[in-house]
Amino acid sequence: MPQLFDPLTIKSITIKNRIGVSPMCQYSSENGHATDWHLVHLGTRASGGAGMVMMEATAVSPEGRISPQDNGIYLDSHIPKLKQITDFIKSQGSIPALQIAHAGRKASRGVPWISEKHVPASEGGWQIVGPSAVAFGDGYEVPHELNSNEISNIASDFRLAAKRTLAAGFQILEIHAAHGYLLHSFLSPISNHRTDSYGGSFENRIRFLLETVEAVKMEWPSNLPLFVRLSCTDWDERGWTLTDSIFLAIELKKLGVDLIDCSSGAIAPNIKIPVKKHFQVPLAEEIKKKANIATAAVGLITEPKAANNVIHKEQADMVLLARELLRNPYWPIQEAQYLNKVTPGVIPNQYRRGF
Repeated sequence: MPQLFDPLTIKSITIKNRIGVSPMCQYSSENGHATDWHLVHLGTRASGGAGMVMMEATAVSPEGRISPQDNGIYLDSHIPKLKQITDFIKSQGSIPALQIAHAGRKASRGVPWISEKHVPASEGGWQIVGPSAVAFGDGYEVPHELNSNEISNIASDFRLAAKRTLAAGFQILEIHAAHGYLLHSFLSPISNHRTDSYGGSFENRIRFLLETVEAVKMEWPSNLPLFVRLSCTDWDERGWTLTDSIFLAIELKKLGVDLIDCSSGAIAPNIKIPVKKHFQVPLAEEIKKKANIATAAVGLITEPKAANNVIHKEQADMVLLARELLRNPYWPIQEAQYLNKVTPGVIPNQYRRGF
């Protein structure tokens, strides 16, 4: 049976262990350009032993950013710094991955440690968009309802972002269709009130995501892994369900998607989410078994034996860590020691004296 520190091969890429850095927004970019903060932040997690290091939600257009300080991949000038980052991640034996995204009706917000309020155009913000003219919640702006031409243009933005992702040296690409952002907002009946071919039925609500995957595959090589992050349930009977996610995962696999990154929630505020340790692991397990596709589990995974059990019991193929790796970027090295899985290359030569 697989173990946490066993390699995982997906298409032409072999990840040295089953631990990945989950994408985490840093709100530290300048006009969409990554900075030295990203180089050090992501590079540290690579030298800390994670098999895959996924960069934060990176916008496919200026209007797709969560905040004016978000990372972007809508200009060719974004590529050189990203290439520096991917080169370093690879030098540590890790696989660089990028999550491409459009924030939709949750865009144009302030950075969390200053103010998360809407940023008006006078302060560098922009008009937000969504499937319907329905605000995310109280204190949020009402989005412009996208027409079919605008939807097609955004799918094209994802395609061009995939082209730049490859040029920047990333070896895994993830499409962000979770957490209430644009693609997720089309999936969920809570946010999608359309009556055209992009709304109403399940088949219509998944159309935009499927078209986006097809657009991305025009640029992303077939031998490199393609992931999709889903909010596998809205935790609300009016919204998107785990059963929906299973059927969607089956369709995504047909299009060549290799792994579903299984998160949940965030389609609207004030929905009660049963947060506890490993609360999203059952979602990854169900999709893995019923859709017959690889999955990644994420959410309050902090302990080595428990993380190993997720892999060993085949509940998921990878575990992605977020806050735990903010607290301790060397968690993979320390847990390799704890599980007696220290092999050559796990600990950087420069750090061996510390272990």
